[in-house]
Amino acid sequence: MKIAFIGAGKVGAPLAARLAEAGHEVVFAESRGASASVASALTRSKRLTSRPLAEAVSTAEVVFLATPFGANESVLRPIAPLLVGKVLIDCTNPVGPGLTHGLRSERSGSEMVQSLAPEAKIVKAFSIYGFENFEDPSYPGYETTPAMLFCGDDHRAKELAADLIVDCGFEPFDVGGLVQALHLEHMTLLWVRMVRAQGHSPGLAWGVLRRPKQNKA
Repeated sequence: MKIAFIGAGKVGAPLAARLAEAGHEVVFAESRGASASVASALTRSKRLTSRPLAEAVSTAEVVFLATPFGANESVLRPIAPLLVGKVLIDCTNPVGPGLTHGLRSERSGSEMVQSLAPEAKIVKAFSIYGFENFEDPSYPGYETTPAMLFCGDDHRAKELAADLIVDCGFEPFDVGGLVQALHLEHMTLLWVRMVRAQGHSPGLAWGVLRRPKQNKA
């Protein structure tokens, strides 16, 4: 699959490398020429490349948005026409002062992303953990795989996202339409408060447990 990453920081870099090593054609989109963050991210895998923003996005099937949330508007508005019909995976989170929701919980960050790229197929994913779990999603000794909750309104887009979630080492768990994005963003804030503020291990991950179906007598 052809994938473009907008953002090569602590979230974008490890996810891009995992997907490249899984066999996808992954490119970093550069908006201001050569950047130090992209140069550093490229060292993670020989399969990674970089291209100018418009070129990277126009040739991609799936675009990952892994920027600081405050940069979303300036990044997305100019390329919105290039995102028509494309899957846009929103990894961003609006975080406000005191680890509050940056949009005061009046709407989700993903809904704002959708307003900036109205004809893209938005999927909220890779947003409920800190970067540590993207660096290493393995949990030896456990029978369960860490869950990656995701949501969106387009069924096919979510199928593609689920496949990429598996390739990154997580168990995909579809929680519904994009209306659920606000709840995932609060889940992120919970993780951040527990780990960054309260001192829990950054290896903390969510899991999905299912009871076997029991036959009725």
